[in-house]
Amino acid sequence: MVTSANPVRGPAQPELDPSLPEGVRVRILRTAHGDRRAAAELASALTERQLTGVDPLPAQPPVLLRAYRQEVRALPDTTRRLLLLAAADQYPVDTHAFLRAVTATRLDTRPLVTAEVAGVAHATAGGIVFRDPWTRIAAYETASVTDRRAVHLLLARVLRGEGESPRRSWHRGAAALGPSRRLAAELRAAAHTARTTGDHALACALVERAAALSPEPSERARLLARAAADAWRSGDADRARRLVAATDDDALGGLLALRAGNATDAFDALLTAAVRYAEDGPGPARTDHPQHAAVHLLARATEAAIYTGDLRRCREAAAVADRLGIVPPGTLGGLAAAFEGRYDDARDLLKAAAGRCGPGGDPTLLIHSGIAALMLGDHTAAATATVRAAASARAGGDGVTVPQAMEFRAYADFWTGRPRAAEAATLEALRQAYTTGQDNGACHLQAALAMFAAVTGDEDVCRERAEAARSYALARGLGLPAALALFALAFLDLSTGRFAASAARLRALAGFGPGHGHRAIRHIATPHYVEAAVRTGDTRVARAAHADYDHWARTVRSPDDLALSARCRALLASGAEAVEHYRTALDLHASGTRDFERARTELLFGGALRRLRHRTEARDRLHSALEAFEHFGSPQCAAAARIELRVLGEPVSPVRGADDLVARLTAQQLMVARMAADGATNREIAARLLLSPRTIDHHLRGVFARLGIRSRIELVRLLGEG
Repeated sequence: MVTSANPVRGPAQPELDPSLPEGVRVRILRTAHGDRRAAAELASALTERQLTGVDPLPAQPPVLLRAYRQEVRALPDTTRRLLLLAAADQYPVDTHAFLRAVTATRLDTRPLVTAEVAGVAHATAGGIVFRDPWTRIAAYETASVTDRRAVHLLLARVLRGEGESPRRSWHRGAAALGPSRRLAAELRAAAHTARTTGDHALACALVERAAALSPEPSERARLLARAAADAWRSGDADRARRLVAATDDDALGGLLALRAGNATDAFDALLTAAVRYAEDGPGPARTDHPQHAAVHLLARATEAAIYTGDLRRCREAAAVADRLGIVPPGTLGGLAAAFEGRYDDARDLLKAAAGRCGPGGDPTLLIHSGIAALMLGDHTAAATATVRAAASARAGGDGVTVPQAMEFRAYADFWTGRPRAAEAATLEALRQAYTTGQDNGACHLQAALAMFAAVTGDEDVCRERAEAARSYALARGLGLPAALALFALAFLDLSTGRFAASAARLRALAGFGPGHGHRAIRHIATPHYVEAAVRTGDTRVARAAHADYDHWARTVRSPDDLALSARCRALLASGAEAVEHYRTALDLHASGTRDFERARTELLFGGALRRLRHRTEARDRLHSALEAFEHFGSPQCAAAARIELRVLGEPVSPVRGADDLVARLTAQQLMVARMAADGATNREIAARLLLSPRTIDHHLRGVFARLGIRSRIELVRLLGEG
């Protein structure tokens, strides 16, 4: 049983440097088991490359452990032996056999009283609870090799239950005196069993031990590569990167670069590995099926090409697939065809990829299915595929894939008008991405959160998240999140009436080069660009952009895309012609899923009707839009609808539920208010929401102003009454 008491001890816990990158900060705290003293020690010893997230973090804080070891050594030998048995049962693999071992050998457990008096550990009905993880590690590492071997053999002897063979093999391997082909083979088989049950952390430990016991260097390299893959799937990115460094596996190196390095480098490494697997066989492989591995690596290279937004690399991957006789993922061929303007080919390829979204499928293929559905404008199918991808990944113990699925689920949530509901799920995915060392995915999720903040009126949060995403993306060649963050800022400008600024940002999405623009984001932003351009009177480029958008919409026959194209046509027209285009757009929206965009179409239509003095219909359209924006939690768009109604001379009711706390605060302000009322400090709130303390302070001042209060005490009272 892996148990430990609260790891935070002592009255004062040091704070981590606020300038640390968020991904490094989260992983330091994970490595330190939440102990801020250990985290501060680890952070102070990091190299420049570790501080920027390039190199993996060290596994342990040496100074802190030295003090813990001295504390354990001061205990009586009989107490230390019991603590060693408990620690070996818990570290580094949980085996739940301590009580059975005590019973089998009739050990006297009274010496544990000394450990309790010293505050090191205490006994419970379920086993030994250590004060914290570092004490447990110290209890194990201070023992002699002979004593450790003895307790491992004892634990192996009592592990005879159903399903316990992998853990029994672990203890047998841990007790080995030197290289052993037989034990290495047993550990490999045990790792396979653990892997099939989704326990990748255990599989990693077993294979890593098998590598240590293998007498052949080539076999050791192969096993370390396998252990790195298991470490990655278990969510331990730093361990995976440390293990990869001991091998020459360019496939794993490319995968890790895809998730936390330069996307261009990742693409090159993955494509090279795909060619090697297809032409030369597996080498130091993680699979004995080179053709299957080549297809898998090509799929990952596709993801790298998507992240960069680099058309040349999409074409290169497609050409390699064709040369190797591999049918590439539909998203790869579809992207290349769409970027080249071959829309009929793109539609067919993407539809084939989007169709592979049945339950229980491979998570990677399901994510690709979701991406294809997004490009086709089918957000219901995209949501289904990405939800199934996350469920399939969890079922297989592959938690590292869950935030990848959420990256693309966020688009579907945004377009279908669920920004408030999606924000919490995306924030959790962001935390998972940082924890598992996927800083590139975290960057994409930051950009999605910037988009949600733009919709829900949290201007400061939108700017902070967009800036964080763009600065990281530009350094890593990540065109997709960089473009999405820019789109978020442009949408914020558009919804607050800064039309020239919005048009300028949206024009910049046409920029190319890894890390700058992205054609997919430029495409989905076209309707908003047309609106901003019309508002500024500069429609020449907007007309050309709309023509391309309309071509795609007519090719894929997505009701929402056709509706938005009709809305663009209405904006670019005038008088009765515009009215008919708006009516066409709303008829098409009725068959689609983008409810938020339907409301925006009604807002624009209502304004056009007002200017044409069709007062009754204008009033109905604007009230419908206002009701929708209030439901979606989009205060700035709701304010625009109110302004139009006031110009009509229409009495407008105050903000819906003005006496309701939820209605008076933005989504982010309400979240901050609730945490503050629960007693969290600004710094603690910032850590939970992955924002800066400065932004939290600004939010709290906004909360106090909107609620007409001056202190946290009043906030607690108000929330209690609500």
